[in-house]
Amino acid sequence: MYDLEEYLGSFGIFTKEEIKEAAQLYTVRNVDKNYFFIREGKVSEEVGFIKSGIFRSFYTGDDANETTYCFRFPNEMITAYSSFITGGPSVESMQAITPAELLVIKKKDIEKISENINWIRFSKIIAEYEFIELENRLFQFQRNSAAERYKSLLENQPEYIKNIPLQYLASYLGISQRHLSRIRKEIF
Repeated sequence: MYDLEEYLGSFGIFTKEEIKEAAQLYTVRNVDKNYFFIREGKVSEEVGFIKSGIFRSFYTGDDANETTYCFRFPNEMITAYSSFITGGPSVESMQAITPAELLVIKKKDIEKISENINWIRFSKIIAEYEFIELENRLFQFQRNSAAERYKSLLENQPEYIKNIPLQYLASYLGISQRHLSRIRKEIF
């Protein structure tokens, strides 16, 4: 389990002083299950580092159904990225599906430290990670069956998967809860 300073240090681009300076700009936020980090239609003005808990990212379709397309776990950053970058309304909501502890930094504080070349490099790396994650998700849906996508989630996040409600897992996998139940029976 990383803490924020270890996480930032893992990129190998910051000095210890830069990390300490940035860490002081974050505030602790303990939240309950169902807390919304951002709601669809609102502007994202902060970034969180998840110390504990699980979040889901979802959007609401024209039929009023929610589609979960991403989960965020401890030691990951969370923000409505496109809204944060453009200043426009978010097309997604991010909700805690367990109680969680976050370290949160405001956009105005990020802009202050972003004048430093290392923070510009960090921003570039994060943008690249976001692109790669999106590409991987797209390829998963095009190449892998729902069972393969479920197995991948089990392999990559085994300690957290049991805390994700089945309706969110099924939505993430693009299948019904009944189909998910069949897959789970086959695997176990």
